[in-house]
Amino acid sequence: MLKEQKLTVHHLYRKPKGFFSIERIFKQLEPVMSQSAIINQWVAPDGRFSPAGILKNIWAVKKLRSDVYHITGDVHYLALGLPSRRTLLTIHDCVFLYQSSGYKRKILKWLLLDRPVNRCKLITTISESTKNDIVKHTGCAAEKVVIIPNPVDNNIKYIPREFAVQEPVILFLGSTPNKNLPRVIAALENIPCLLNIVGEIPPESLALLKQTNIKYRQQVNLTDAEIANVYVGADIILFPSTFEGFGLPIIEAHKAGRPVLTSNLDPMKEVAGGAACLIDPFSVQSIREGILKIINDKNYREQLVNAGFKNTRRFDVKLIAQQYLSCYEKLLNDN
Repeated sequence: MLKEQKLTVHHLYRKPKGFFSIERIFKQLEPVMSQSAIINQWVAPDGRFSPAGILKNIWAVKKLRSDVYHITGDVHYLALGLPSRRTLLTIHDCVFLYQSSGYKRKILKWLLLDRPVNRCKLITTISESTKNDIVKHTGCAAEKVVIIPNPVDNNIKYIPREFAVQEPVILFLGSTPNKNLPRVIAALENIPCLLNIVGEIPPESLALLKQTNIKYRQQVNLTDAEIANVYVGADIILFPSTFEGFGLPIIEAHKAGRPVLTSNLDPMKEVAGGAACLIDPFSVQSIREGILKIINDKNYREQLVNAGFKNTRRFDVKLIAQQYLSCYEKLLNDN
């Protein structure tokens, strides 16, 4: 634990453009951290990912004074304007490496991965698979990267619900390409259900929903309390993503006491800890079979729910906050 005079830490955030999971993660950790350190929030003044926006943010962050600087994610390039020995960078994923190519990929890799990792004294990430990506693509020492998983949201509560076998409510969070919505729609065809999609629905997916006559609901821009409520109102949580840095909906579903279907890929498999129905996210048939197994097998559903409750213990807010505080201590002591 931090002793005597409290350490001053600045949490550095990107400029928000709506609802983001990074802000949700750290803002629930901050009240716990504040018991042992002085936590200040700083938001990048420019939300543009352009040369002008990047330079403006780097210039602005140079003016901060703190014992420790913690880049909470996304704006990794802020490391270029901070004291390297007192800066901690959290990298949530390296998805940009897989979604870009050519000259654009080289620039993104240099700006968001190579230079920030090289400059920062310590890196944290949220899963073993993302750590492997960081080490592989930057060549940094493995011991420089510390795995600290995301905490499960305290807003999420378990409220019992009788499973609606005849027409289950299936919760699907997110609609970016990696979330795999088109395959989910194909897998659900002719399965009576209500598909509750949280997020914007791309036009092509909307066309598929109408074509397959799947009953659906769309919700956007939800507050933390509203997100907690969508878990309460769900029977099954689908998270068959093709790529993630972590997979927060998995442990949120576990805390809510709902069965989860997710991908047989890391980090989703790692996060699920044996408490989810694992499927091949690239196979419509595999997704469909997993959904039907959860719907039709009561004992299986109960096994998943009970295992999920146990799995959430690894992601307790106090436990995760203490791991970050230990990293701040290490930065201070090394200086």
